[in-house]
Amino acid sequence: MGKLNGKVAVVIGAAGKDNMGQTIARRLASEGAKLVIAGRDTDSVAGFAQELDGIGVACDITNEADLAALAQAAVDHFGGLDIALNATGWGLLKPFLETTKEDIEKITALQFTGAILFYQAMLRAMRDGGSLIQISSATASIMLEDHAAYMGTKAGADHVIRCVANEFGHRGIRANSIAPGFTVTPMTAKAAKNQAIIDAFSREYPLGRVGTSDDIAEAAVWLASDECFMSGQVLQVNGGLTLRRNPTNAEIGAAVKAARAAQAG
Repeated sequence: MGKLNGKVAVVIGAAGKDNMGQTIARRLASEGAKLVIAGRDTDSVAGFAQELDGIGVACDITNEADLAALAQAAVDHFGGLDIALNATGWGLLKPFLETTKEDIEKITALQFTGAILFYQAMLRAMRDGGSLIQISSATASIMLEDHAAYMGTKAGADHVIRCVANEFGHRGIRANSIAPGFTVTPMTAKAAKNQAIIDAFSREYPLGRVGTSDDIAEAAVWLASDECFMSGQVLQVNGGLTLRRNPTNAEIGAAVKAARAAQAG
């Protein structure tokens, strides 16, 4: 018997092939959850949902009408909503003084305003005893150069999660964030192909390796299950990275340069 049998889960940010959202959705389904898959690419979410015997809903997290329809789809097709997970994100990498107003507005709409709108829509439909999960980042609490707007919006969403946990706890609803560090996903694929970059990050992890989407998916299952007695927290699923730090750009560059020199020699 799966830990999530009888539960209905919405996962938004699962349109990209084999991205973190899809990995989490597969894991939730393997534990018995009925899945509603959401993302902006209609064909992708429909095809992936079919793999899981779920339903796919085209949804832009910045659009309130889309989000209301997403929540209603869970109720109409499966009779309710128990788990809502936000895996959307944009890995904006830009020096602080080069980050434009347009960049700030775009990432705020996606990772802060959109996150709040998602929480609101899901909470209006969620049954008592449900679980709201936000995919955050270790960089919400430790530094990574050239990520200020990304880090700030993730940190803001984490604080809103605390507010939700406080306000909706009387209904038995839990609200928590998961904070990965550098994780091998399609979004990081280019960097992850460079072993020197992986090594530079891995040295900062007490557990000796960077994360995988499977690591995050396992944590999501626990947060979604009735076994979880935790709310308003940021679960640091990053191999102990937040005990230390991310490598600097200079250190990453030096590691890449040294690896190229070794190959040439």
